[in-house]
Amino acid sequence: MAMEKGGECEYNSSTEGGLQEHKSQSPPPPSSDNEENKISLKFLLSNAEAGSIIGKGGSTISGFQSRSGARIQLSRNNEFFPGTMDRIVTASGPIDDVLEAVDLILNKLLDESYVDNGGDVGPRSKVRLVVPNSSCGGIIGKGGAVIKSFIEDSGASIKILPQDDNFPGLHDRLVIVIGTLGEQMRAVKLILHKLAKDANYVQNMNVPFPYAAAYAGMNYGPPNGVGGRFPNIRYHQNKTESNSEERNNSVTIGVADERIGLVLGRNGRSVMEISQLSGARIKISDRGDFMSGTSERKVTITGSERAISIAESMISKKVATVSDR
Repeated sequence: MAMEKGGECEYNSSTEGGLQEHKSQSPPPPSSDNEENKISLKFLLSNAEAGSIIGKGGSTISGFQSRSGARIQLSRNNEFFPGTMDRIVTASGPIDDVLEAVDLILNKLLDESYVDNGGDVGPRSKVRLVVPNSSCGGIIGKGGAVIKSFIEDSGASIKILPQDDNFPGLHDRLVIVIGTLGEQMRAVKLILHKLAKDANYVQNMNVPFPYAAAYAGMNYGPPNGVGGRFPNIRYHQNKTESNSEERNNSVTIGVADERIGLVLGRNGRSVMEISQLSGARIKISDRGDFMSGTSERKVTITGSERAISIAESMISKKVATVSDR
C-alpha cells in the first residue's frame, strides 16, 4: 500500500523514473483538451479502500488513470470528510473519462468485498457522492421530480442527506446511491450530467478540499463507540469501566455468519488492515461459536476507546458494502 504525505495525492505513470507523488495546492495548468468539457466528481472511501485503490507503489491508481484518462486525487490519509472517517476521492476530466474512472474503482472494491452466494442478482453496494449544497436542488428538482426520474431510470436508491450543521464552513452534502454496479453507474451518470449543467458547480469544482485543513486532526469516529450501525449487525457491549483513553476496553459485536468473510477478507487481509489502521486487537470466534440465541459470529475488539470506535466503524462499513436489498 502506498502511503501519502503532504498535500492531496496524485499518481502519474508518465513521470520519468517511475511513479512520483505530487503535492498540489492549486488546479493543474490547462491542457490541450477543451476545458469546457471537463468535470470533477468527489466521493468517499474508507482508509482501507483508499489503500486498495492506490495499490503498491501507486500502481493501481496509476493504471486506473491510464485506462480511464481521468485524473484521480485523494485527500491525505489523516484528512477526512467532516463527520466521517472517510477520505475524499476526486476524479477529473471529460465526463466519459470520469465515469470510467469511477467504474474501475467501484469494480475493484466490489471484487474485493463480494462473496459469491450463487444468486442470479448482482450485489448491491453503496457509493457516497460529495455535492455542494447549492447544487443539490437541481438534483432534487421541483417537487422531487428530477431525483424521482433518476431513481426510475437507474433502478438505484438515491438519497440526499441533510447538511450537517455541526461543522461550520461545511457546504457539501452527501448523495447516497445504493444499487448494483450497473444501477449505481447509471445513477452517477445522470447526476454528473445534471451537475455539468450547473454553472455554480462547474465554477467551484476545481477547489480540491476546502475544509480539509480546518478539520484535520479532529476525531470523526462514532461518539462513544455507537453509531454507524447497520441492520445486519447487532452489538453487545461489555466495556470495562475506565476513565483513561489509553487503558484497554473490550467490545464484542455480532456479525452475521454469512457476512463474516467481508470482515476477514482474502487470506485475512481485511481484518489485518482494520487492526493496523485502528490500533485495536480483533478476534473472530470459530465457526459455530455464535452470540447467544443468534447465528452471528462474535467479533471482539480490544483497545482504547478511540481504537475501538475506529474499528467498529470500519467493520460496519465492510459489512454494509454488500446489501441484501
